[in-house]
Amino acid sequence: MGRSQLEKQKTHERIVTLAAKRLREEGLEGIGVADLMKEAGLTVGGFYKHFASRDELVAEAMESAIEWWRRQQQEKGIDPASIPLQEYVDNYLSKRHLEECSEGCVYAALTADMARSSDAVRTVATDGLRRNFAAMTARMGQPETEEARRKAIIVSSLMTGALGFARVSNDDALSSEILETVKQFIRDMP
Repeated sequence: MGRSQLEKQKTHERIVTLAAKRLREEGLEGIGVADLMKEAGLTVGGFYKHFASRDELVAEAMESAIEWWRRQQQEKGIDPASIPLQEYVDNYLSKRHLEECSEGCVYAALTADMARSSDAVRTVATDGLRRNFAAMTARMGQPETEEARRKAIIVSSLMTGALGFARVSNDDALSSEILETVKQFIRDMP
């Protein structure tokens, strides 16, 4: 790959990473191309050298956001699938994750936005859900069973909903109660 192509690829990745962060903070409709490109230190005209449309950027940014945590773990030399269920739950339902929306779970941050988005974004989100459910199924006892898959979907839904509700609340005690209640429920799950 030539130097100019490599630079273009790095710039493209920087735009996508920045967009993924901003989308989790502000929602799918919350950030415009002009603001994003300005923040990236580029012109609006430069946007079209990288993307055919805003929808294309949003779909790529969603994919990046969905895979962000998995990439972070792999860069630390950790196989995400090897993280035990309770450790995963404790980290997901933590105060840090509650407060750090820009680098957290895209589903907890943008579920309603994704449901109302383009088919391309919904396809990316659906593929991410499948991967997440498969990874969670592997954390369940007897992961090859239908029951493990059912529990994986339930636990994933509980955690995402709990984090979303805890973020909605402007009462710190209630937010903590929501997170702790769901952590304990999953701990006690047969």
